[in-house]
Amino acid sequence: MSFPKALPAPRSPDPMDAPPLRWGVLGTGWIAQRFCDAMVRHTRQSLLAVGSRTRSGADAFADAFVARNTGAGTGQLVERPAAYGSYAALVADPDVDVVYVATPHHLHLPNGTLALEAGKATVIEKPMGTSRAEVAALEALAWTRGLFLMEALWSAYLPKFDVIRQLLDAGALGTVHSVQADIGEHFGREHRIMRADLFGGPRHDLLTYPLWFARWVLGNLDEVHESVAPAPTELSPDRVDGQIAVSALTANGGVASLFATILGDTPSTATVVGSAATLHVDGPFHQPGGFTLRAHDGRELRYDEPRIGHAGLHHEAAAAARAVAAGRVVAHPQTTG
Repeated sequence: MSFPKALPAPRSPDPMDAPPLRWGVLGTGWIAQRFCDAMVRHTRQSLLAVGSRTRSGADAFADAFVARNTGAGTGQLVERPAAYGSYAALVADPDVDVVYVATPHHLHLPNGTLALEAGKATVIEKPMGTSRAEVAALEALAWTRGLFLMEALWSAYLPKFDVIRQLLDAGALGTVHSVQADIGEHFGREHRIMRADLFGGPRHDLLTYPLWFARWVLGNLDEVHESVAPAPTELSPDRVDGQIAVSALTANGGVASLFATILGDTPSTATVVGSAATLHVDGPFHQPGGFTLRAHDGRELRYDEPRIGHAGLHHEAAAAARAVAAGRVVAHPQTTG
């Protein structure tokens, strides 16, 4: 294919057109707050219930949710969600259509299992599990029960990645040779990411994004090598991983060079090099934003979308709602639409 005259438009459906479902959020941390806010402000989904380990925790989340979203231009009445003092009570609510699991990484397997065994469509914050065995167990349960299960890797549902997918499929970059991607943020000593008992370090929170992107572009990574350096003791007495560098090869000669750190901010950009053009994704590449497609002769095309940060989480909520309504069972980020 020759260099395109214009970029394709994103094929992402209007999030407001997604069938409205009633959600229950299992867990009350940082990502749960942002997911719920984005969902009710940008889609017709509703937060019906919240479950915490204590009733006081659930009540605090519910009250803060109403306070943040009342009068926020949501286009719908924001009602106070029911507050449950246990996860079991949340999944037992017969009016909850979908459960969003937003607990720490090592609890995704038991909490996801709880939701699926209660007969609920389930969306689990990434990573779905801390090992292949955990993911396989959840997927097997979902298939057995005929229930929807999705990993909430939100980047995969952003409109810009649909545009990039169209360019890749059309051969606009030519033969893809390599992917480079990095992600880095600075975290303080008190953050949970510095704790080994909560599966801290960059592997589960950050490296998932460059790894997903490399596989999404190149396909299976056959030879994978990593170098790991621990965080300094003054930041992490547990000495969790502080930095991880990954190099990988594919069967057809593709190369991936990936990096993640919790020790400081990095450009957090991504680059795809092809025989005909190079794609530069602005940082932070995993969030809503822009990219530049540059032919090797200097011609350029530019894509931009509103840089709304974690408000972009609403796209995965809308994708999940469409998939549930369509009767999907196990769904992966590459295929859910």
